[in-house]
Amino acid sequence: MATAINSKVAPKAPAQRGRPRAYDRDTALTRAMNVFWTNGYAATSLDDLSRAMGMNRPSIYAAFGDKTALYRQALDHYQTGVRAAIKEALAEERPLRQALGDFYERAIEMYFSGEVSGRGCFMIGTALTEATTNPELRATLAKTLQGLDRLLAARIALGKERGEVAAEADPEALGQVASAMLYLLAIQARAGGTRKSLRATMKVALDSICSSTGA
Repeated sequence: MATAINSKVAPKAPAQRGRPRAYDRDTALTRAMNVFWTNGYAATSLDDLSRAMGMNRPSIYAAFGDKTALYRQALDHYQTGVRAAIKEALAEERPLRQALGDFYERAIEMYFSGEVSGRGCFMIGTALTEATTNPELRATLAKTLQGLDRLLAARIALGKERGEVAAEADPEALGQVASAMLYLLAIQARAGGTRKSLRATMKVALDSICSSTGA
């Protein structure tokens, strides 16, 4: 996800006011997202964002608002990409174990993306620390986590209908287990875990959710 920035600029152009002509919203949000992702919300300054986005402060305010507003838009940008990846990974035509395995593999690769390896999950790494003092962000976080629980529960219920999950299993409970394992992977990545160790955790999750007949 990280976007490289060319630091070699010659000759030096005079400072521009307002929004740069080359402004691209998705690129700017990706760059802002990566700064928040690496540094955390509180430790990210407007100067950090300005350098990464290639925009001066007036341009950032004009395009996105203040730091809080920019963070919320970066979070929305992240979630849009994540939702698309989840939908593709959990496609109904795939066996459950394969779908969940792809779901976790995509997460692991994302957690190790960027210039700083082992960043973990953008939302978990940034939103959790702010949610205690920001009711709106807390509500957004809760809605997102509950939505993922329901999505995974529905996919597991389909797997149960196909005989890929134990007949006595509770899809809702297993959906929460699947979500919890995802968050554990994110924490392990931030704590210095390797891809190998995260995949070992992933295998435990798959074995606990999928019956042997669905392997």
